[in-house]
Amino acid sequence: MSNHPSEKEKEGMLAACLLNVKAKCPLVHNITNYVTVNDVANVLLACGGSPIMSDEPEDVSDITSICGGLNINIGTLNKRSIEAMFVAGKRARELGHVTLLDPVGAGASKLRTETAIRIVEELHPDVIRGNISEIKTLANGCGTTQGVDADAADTVTDENLDAMVSLAKELASRFSCVIAITGAIDLVADAGHCFVIRNGRPEMSRITGTGCQLSGLATAYCVANPDNKLVAAASAVCLMGLAGEIGFANMKEGDGNSTYRNRIIDAIYNMTAEQLEAGAKYEIR
Repeated sequence: MSNHPSEKEKEGMLAACLLNVKAKCPLVHNITNYVTVNDVANVLLACGGSPIMSDEPEDVSDITSICGGLNINIGTLNKRSIEAMFVAGKRARELGHVTLLDPVGAGASKLRTETAIRIVEELHPDVIRGNISEIKTLANGCGTTQGVDADAADTVTDENLDAMVSLAKELASRFSCVIAITGAIDLVADAGHCFVIRNGRPEMSRITGTGCQLSGLATAYCVANPDNKLVAAASAVCLMGLAGEIGFANMKEGDGNSTYRNRIIDAIYNMTAEQLEAGAKYEIR
């Protein structure tokens, strides 16, 4: 991508990422939380990828070795899973595999914060995806995360967008990775460019695990598109948000958040390259 991407450069790049996922069926090792593990597996299958779930330290090195990517989610930490994260992460780095960190609830407890920061420092993930509070916690070493949700006072808005875009690029440069900050407005950045994405529905926040699902998606997209992880991660974020819009449009009277979860997964399953290109709402700064 050039310093100032032209419309020609942007044309078809999200579609290409989607088609590569479906063609390559990327195998993703997930060390994720037990609240959403089933949904993460189903979303990976829906997008065209393939999931493996393992958090046993004696198992994860072999599992990571046969996969193309590693998705680390710290949502339900324990000593065994923490050990597994570092065993798998070090093996993934040795093999040059894509690693994504989802620092769920970083800032809510000392263990989560210290584990997330240690993962960044020792495993050097290719992508870090979290809400703004979690990302700021990694930047500052402390935070004010409310549970696993972003602090209401700490959001990306049109009023602070310029500053947040600059922050995302600065952190991407500092950590030498792609930074994905998700919320009402999503930011996906490397050191030089930032996708500002406006897909999604506020109702998605009423479903446990849409962020966890997105982390699985983004890992698969980066595995299938290794030469441009920025565009790959942005494509996954657009896809998830657009699926939320389509899923909500398909809701019927009497449907609730359980049905909405399934409709989002169905929308990902049925998404075409043309739909993604037409429905993605983003600009590059």
